[in-house]
Amino acid sequence: MKGFEEKLGHLEKLAEQIRDRDVPLEEAMALFDEGVVLSKNLEEELEGFERKVEILSNEPPQDGSGEAELSPF
Repeated sequence: MKGFEEKLGHLEKLAEQIRDRDVPLEEAMALFDEGVVLSKNLEEELEGFERKVEILSNEPPQDGSGEAELSPF
């Protein structure tokens, strides 16, 4: 399984290929479809990272008060 950065790099390469005027329309559409799927996957993965950061940053304080505040990422 590829890491986030690797997937993002692949998405950037797809965008470069789509912008290439020598790429046939059918191939450009296939690249676009692949890019849309990859983009959605990256967005979901990023949202998961944000949730983890929010959870970790809202752990109860060590002073024993037991109250954690929710703050947006």
